[in-house]
Amino acid sequence: MLITEVEDRMATGQADGTIACPLAVSEPERAEVIQAYDLAGYREDGGLDDLASFAAELCQTEVALVSLVEEARQRFLAAVGFDQPETARDTSFCAHAMLGDEPVMVIPDAQLDPRFAPMSLVAGPPHIRFYAGARLISREGVPLGAICVISGTPRPEGLTDFQRRGLEVLATAVMGRLQDRRARLEHVQAVEASEARVADSEQRFRTLADTMPQMVWSTLPDGFHDYYNARWYDFTGMPEGSTDGEAWNGMFHPDDQERAWARWRHSLATGDPYQIEYRLRHRDGTYRWVLGRALPIRDAAGQITRWFGTCTDIHEQKLALEEREIVSQELSHRIKNIFAVISGLIAFAARNNPAFAGIASDLRDRIMALGRAHDFVRPHSPQSRPKAQQDSLHGLLSDLFDPYRQDNAPRFLLSGDDVRVDDRSATPLALLFHELATNAAKYGALSVMTGAVELQTEQHGETVRIYWRERGGPTVATPPERAGFGSQLVELSAVRQLGGQVTREWRPEGLEITIDVPLASFSRPVGTGPGR
Repeated sequence: MLITEVEDRMATGQADGTIACPLAVSEPERAEVIQAYDLAGYREDGGLDDLASFAAELCQTEVALVSLVEEARQRFLAAVGFDQPETARDTSFCAHAMLGDEPVMVIPDAQLDPRFAPMSLVAGPPHIRFYAGARLISREGVPLGAICVISGTPRPEGLTDFQRRGLEVLATAVMGRLQDRRARLEHVQAVEASEARVADSEQRFRTLADTMPQMVWSTLPDGFHDYYNARWYDFTGMPEGSTDGEAWNGMFHPDDQERAWARWRHSLATGDPYQIEYRLRHRDGTYRWVLGRALPIRDAAGQITRWFGTCTDIHEQKLALEEREIVSQELSHRIKNIFAVISGLIAFAARNNPAFAGIASDLRDRIMALGRAHDFVRPHSPQSRPKAQQDSLHGLLSDLFDPYRQDNAPRFLLSGDDVRVDDRSATPLALLFHELATNAAKYGALSVMTGAVELQTEQHGETVRIYWRERGGPTVATPPERAGFGSQLVELSAVRQLGGQVTREWRPEGLEITIDVPLASFSRPVGTGPGR
C-alpha cells in the first residue's frame, strides 16, 4: 500500500477501524480477538513483507518486523533481516510498545534501559541496541503487537519526525490489511453460518412436512414444482422427482386437469391464494377427491419468492356430503309432495262441501306459497337449483311473486338492499308476502290491470325496513272496520315469528305498509344451522 493511500485513510479518522488508545484486557480476551484474524501461516503468504521492507528502508535499520504478541510468545507476520519465526514473550520489545501511552515507542540504547538490558536478545545475539515500534491495535481497541525496526547500533537521536510519522502510517497500513482479512473471514463465516441455518431450517421443514398427514409441495416463483413431501409420493405411488415441474398436472383426473391448471395460472399471474377441489390419482389407480391450497411467500419488496401448498384428502367427506345431499333432496322432495297432497285434500273437501270452497281456495293458495318458499331454500342439484341465489331475500320474493307476472307490464317493482335469508325465515316471509299480494289482488292495486306494487328493502344497522306501496289501484278511502284472517296472519308472521313491527297507512293513491324486522331474524350466523 502506498504511503499517500495510508495517510489518506488516517486523515479520515481511523478509517481502518483501529482505536487510538489500547484497552486493558485480559489475555483470554486478547487471544479471542487474535483468533478472529486467523493469522496461522500468514507469514508464508508474504502479505506484509512490503510494509516491513519499507519500514527498514524508511528508518535505515538492518531489521524490521511485524509482530503478533500472544500470551507466551510473539510471532512475526513479516520479517526483514531476522530469520526466527517467533521468540518468547519475555524477550519482546513489542509487548511493551503495544501497551505504551504513545503510538510509537523508541529505545535509543537497550543496554541503558533497565527493562531490556537483561534480555537475552540484548546481552547476546543479535545484540539489539536501537528499537522503535508502532503499536498495532484492533478495531475493538485490543493491543495485538507492533511494526518495529531494530539495529545493533545505538541511535541516541532516535527517529526523525518524518520517520516516526512514517512508522505510524505503516502501522495503520498493517492494521488495514489485517482488518480486510478479518472482514473477509467474517463474511465467509457469516455465509457459512447462514447456509448452515438455511440447511438446518430446510431439514426441519422437511422433517415437519414428512410428518404431516397432508401432501405438502412447493414451487419456484414461476410455478415450477421442485419439492413434495413423503406423503405425496406415498399417496401417488410415483417415483421421487417424477412429478416435478408441470408433470404434477398429469396426476389429476382428465376432467379436472384444465380447470386446475387454469386456476393455478391465475394464482401465478395475480398472486391470489390458490384453492380448488379436484380428483387426484391414487397409487391404486383410482381417483380420490383432494382439496388443493397454496399461498405465496413474499420478500420485503413484495415480490413472490416461493409458493407453498398442500393437498388434503377429502374423498370420504366428499362422498358423505354427496350422500347427505341426496338424502336431503329426497326429504325435500317428499315434503314438497306433502304440500301437494294437502292441497289435493283441501280441493277434494271443497268439492264435497261447496260452502267451504272460498276458504279452501285461500288455504290452498297459502299452502302453495309455503311450498314455493320451501322449494326455493331446499337443497338442490345443479340441474334443479333456482336461478336466483338461494339465500337472497330478493330472490325469494321474486319467486313468490312470479304468478303475478304479466308480459305487458311489471306488477312488482323490487328494489333496495338485499338480505341473506335461510330456511328458518322463509316460511313466515312466504306467508307474510303471500297475504299482502293476495289482498292486493282482491282489493288493492293488483285488482286492476294498471296497478302495481313498489317493494323496497333498506338495511339500517341491525334492522331491515321493508316498504310496501300499492300504486294505480282503486282509491282507498278508509281502513276496513275489522281485521280479517289475512291481516291476523300478517301480524302472526311479521310480529310473532320474525319479531318485527307492522305499520299501515291507507292513502288515496294506495295502501302503504312499513315492516321493521331485526336483521338476525332473517338468517342464522354463517356456519351455524343446517347446511344446504
